[in-house]
Amino acid sequence: MEEDKGTKPDLRFELPVLLGSVFLIATCAIFYELLISTVSSYFLGGSVLQFSLTIGLFMFFMGAGSYISKFFDKNLLDLFVDVEIILGLLGGVSTALLYAAYTMTELYYLVAFLLIAVLGTLVGLEIPLVTRIIKEYSTLKDTIAQVLSFDYVGALVASVIFPLILLPYLGIMRTAFLVGILNLGVALFNSRVFKTQLLKGKIQQQISLALIVALAVGFFYSFQITTFFEQFVYQDEIILTKQSPYQRLVVTRWKQDYRLYIDGALQFSTSDEYRYHEPLVHIPMLATANRERVLLLGAGDGLALKQILTYGDVRHVDLVDLDPEMTKLAAENRIFREMNGGSMTDPRVKIHNRDAFKFIEQSTDTYGVIIVDLPDPKDTGLGKLYSREFYLLLQKHLDHAGVMVTQATSPYFANDAFWCIQETLQSVFPHAIPYHSYVPSFGLWGFVLAGAALPDPVQLINRLQNKLPQLQPRPRFLQAETLPGLFVFDADIQADTVITVNKLDNQVLIRYYEKALKEWN
Repeated sequence: MEEDKGTKPDLRFELPVLLGSVFLIATCAIFYELLISTVSSYFLGGSVLQFSLTIGLFMFFMGAGSYISKFFDKNLLDLFVDVEIILGLLGGVSTALLYAAYTMTELYYLVAFLLIAVLGTLVGLEIPLVTRIIKEYSTLKDTIAQVLSFDYVGALVASVIFPLILLPYLGIMRTAFLVGILNLGVALFNSRVFKTQLLKGKIQQQISLALIVALAVGFFYSFQITTFFEQFVYQDEIILTKQSPYQRLVVTRWKQDYRLYIDGALQFSTSDEYRYHEPLVHIPMLATANRERVLLLGAGDGLALKQILTYGDVRHVDLVDLDPEMTKLAAENRIFREMNGGSMTDPRVKIHNRDAFKFIEQSTDTYGVIIVDLPDPKDTGLGKLYSREFYLLLQKHLDHAGVMVTQATSPYFANDAFWCIQETLQSVFPHAIPYHSYVPSFGLWGFVLAGAALPDPVQLINRLQNKLPQLQPRPRFLQAETLPGLFVFDADIQADTVITVNKLDNQVLIRYYEKALKEWN
């Protein structure tokens, strides 16, 4: 408000508009933090680190913006509307800028930092401004109570809506454009309501309206914009994308090679996935005679399940995958059904879209084989599924002669992480036997087999060599003659340091894994 004009506030209309604006700008502020954090996690991994850094820096620059606000004394309404216009424009294109920075330059960290700095400063500036404007309508005590109340409620609403509605149904790019439009809507509405009190209200209305139209175009073409930038990341033709509440799924194709990426990380390539799934499945399945009931954690693409169902004595498989979009894609999409042989709709299979930890905690079933095919431990949500506590739960659900196996990342690229998983399993089971396979798309990849009734490695290899030739259909990769090599670790990939067991209260595995990422990236 221009304090020297002497206009008398209209409490019946102007105050609710300002308080409603506080609510909306608070939601937008939280949305911008979540958008930048999510995009950074998508491209760089380490979600805890990315969210912590983004929120911490955002709060710091909000403090800077609040401090800067004391230097403005006049034309506060004009300044407030200007801040909303800049926030709406920059916030609306923030995700597109981050995509461009990651896919087309080497300046992602710089661009992300500048976005956080500018957005955080503007957000920190707007609340003190609107508080001083509202003070003209009420006492200082009531003003502070009202502003903070609407601010906190707006923050809560944004925190709930973003993961449950906006991200799964609109995606990251479209959400950014929508939030920018919301911010510009605040600017447009206030410039109209207070047009008699603004020095440049007409110009602000025109700019706000023009930018809303521009962001609306971006909103409707957000899929094409995302695909354009993602094409630089994946190189091969993108044939399918899906944003779920939990992750972004991208499928690419080059000739007859299909690849699935989750949050930018390659999950499989059809050209060599069998070199991963055959060792993952057949070694535990042949290591025990009790295969009637199998538990499969993760592997929502159905490729491991396809291998499991080749065993005629399998009577029931519980497949637990958190994301219903992944399992639906694997069950219904033509390309996936061809890849997994329709395994997701086999009558022996029951799909549970639940958190694996919660499923195991609440289940009373036991299994002869448990196969853990979960993503690498890049954050605490995944790290807990490689913890000693989780393996203790799995142990309770194994038959006496049962075995379990887990994928254990690369013993070459993430050596400490691989041996941490082995040591953690060794702390729970009497026997934990590591082995590996070379998968061209990933490099050397590791697994750990564990159980109470496992024989020593020599006896296990003999058993596997005797049974492998009997498998029908014959494996494409595994063969009796070369099997012993899977259990031999060269000197440069053996554990060369003291490894700590991964527990829920230390999550040391994540630190091992992140250290490896930094070394190789």
